Amino acid sequence: MTLRSETPPSPANLDFGTPPDDENPTSAQLKADIDSGRTGDKVSHGDVGAAPLGTCDEAGDTPPTPQRIKLARENEAASERVRAAADVHGERSWVMPLFYGAVVAIPVVVGAAILLLR
Repeated sequence: MTLRSETPPSPANLDFGTPPDDENPTSAQLKADIDSGRTGDKVSHGDVGAAPLGTCDEAGDTPPTPQRIKLARENEAASERVRAAADVHGERSWVMPLFYGAVVAIPVVVGAAILLLR
């Protein structure tokens, strides 16, 4: 497999999948919701963090309760329409080639106009 420039390096390119629903969820499951794209605010790739989600709360001796994490998972879950719109490399794969074409074409047109008007 060849890596494209937008392919993240390992382990971020691994498929983390969607975590199962649970009566007593953990902050790791909330992070897995985010990494799997379930919240709709990023594509489905893992983020390797220096500190896992919830570490600061635990260090401050106020770990989040399972009820608060469950509420956060329910509030953060995006609808199917929002998750489909987060597919940045799906239907809009023409945007970057168009941008690069404009970056090249505009200076060429301006340069040609300057040379012809001299």
